[in-house]
Amino acid sequence: MNETEIVDLEEKKSFMSKKSQLTLQIAGAAIFGALSIVVSGIVVPILPRIPGWGIAYFDPTSIIWITCFLIFGITAGLLCCAIGTFGLLIFDPTGIGSIFKFFATISLIIVPILVLKLYKKQEGIRNSQKLKNRRNYLISGILGTILRIILMLILNVLFFLTIWADFYQFANLEFAGFAGVTGWTAIIMGTIIINGYSSVIDLLVPYLIVFGTKLDEKFEIW
Repeated sequence: MNETEIVDLEEKKSFMSKKSQLTLQIAGAAIFGALSIVVSGIVVPILPRIPGWGIAYFDPTSIIWITCFLIFGITAGLLCCAIGTFGLLIFDPTGIGSIFKFFATISLIIVPILVLKLYKKQEGIRNSQKLKNRRNYLISGILGTILRIILMLILNVLFFLTIWADFYQFANLEFAGFAGVTGWTAIIMGTIIINGYSSVIDLLVPYLIVFGTKLDEKFEIW
């Protein structure tokens, strides 16, 4: 076998590898996206919600989406969020919860992607292993949470200035033990508290599921 044939063979292997990787990512997104829809259909109607906010105290949807991202990679994570969002539209009692859920979760995925882009290239180290590093995961998680809170503040302000204009004065922080805090102060503080708490759960549980059980090492997709 001459040098040209060897190069061609290596290129074909590389192409097949990338093609197989993309196939696995799409399959993973479809499976986890469908799983999130099924879970939403079961638990969303019965989840206890924060009075006056319509937000569940605990929602497993984001956990499923981020778990998909950590196992299958960037393409799968983004696609899973999109699939799950459309599915959530069917079951969400608020009518707009799926929009908030999408932007809240995608914030926690976009930032790690950007962090990985800036990460110094090291031969033989997969992207999932870079995120497995607790320091990297913590930094990207904090930055993602900040982005999430900013986006949620913008969305809440927009909605309370428009379709929820008649209800903003009823917003309060009774769920946090501050019933006397109402109006815009409650909306801003409540958004920060709720999304800060939710981000910890949404990031910690998938990390423990994927890296704690070494699922990343079993799949080795990205």
